[in-house]
Amino acid sequence: METVLQQIDREHLPKHVAIIMDGNGRWAKERGEDRLFGHLHGVQSVRDIVEASAEIGIQYLTLYAFSTENWDRPQAEVAGLMELLVNTVRREVDQMKKNGIRLHVIGDFSMLPPSARQELSEALEMTAENDHLHLILALSYSGRWDLTQAFRQLAQKVLAGELYTESIDADVISAHLATRNFPDPELMIRSSGEHRISNFLLYQLAYAELYFTETLWPDFRRQHLYEALIDYQQRERRFGKTSEQLTP
Repeated sequence: METVLQQIDREHLPKHVAIIMDGNGRWAKERGEDRLFGHLHGVQSVRDIVEASAEIGIQYLTLYAFSTENWDRPQAEVAGLMELLVNTVRREVDQMKKNGIRLHVIGDFSMLPPSARQELSEALEMTAENDHLHLILALSYSGRWDLTQAFRQLAQKVLAGELYTESIDADVISAHLATRNFPDPELMIRSSGEHRISNFLLYQLAYAELYFTETLWPDFRRQHLYEALIDYQQRERRFGKTSEQLTP
């Protein structure tokens, strides 16, 4: 019987996959544990999905790890998440370097605690020469924050006479977003059964295919990623055109 992996056309993979890793807290609650227990087990899912993405040929993988709104969660959970982030990056960076994975971070870096900034800075430097897979962590990130900081940059350039308002188009806006060095995602996956994008890459997801699964993030493995890729490859991406216009 053909495996799920064998059903994937590797010549037509999305170049960029973005994932909202949702359901850690619910997974932990179902087991009578606190939310950090779920986040801890979600790390294994991250490791498996990063490895699977690199192996199959995904070039860019963005993981929504911590939103600007997450700072409003209970202090103990936020502190635990930051500690988990530091420990995970420290533990995984050598393997990322070995496997050709380059780490990037987007978001309000200044809001992270000094220990997290230090660990991330070292990991960014250690993996800077890699190009097999670009792993983008969205930390202290939100789509509205991204648009706000982009518009502030544009306004400053207009005031300084460096940019005419008539010159501002979609490409100019994209060039001032936190994701300016990456292509827009073609596929966005969200685990846990929620059907919303939760302030994630609001501008960049304009033409992305959206895939929702009931699977909670700590249970999400490469098999679920493969299923999402198969679903993506069965869709017709028209970008506002008709099917007939896409036919040669």
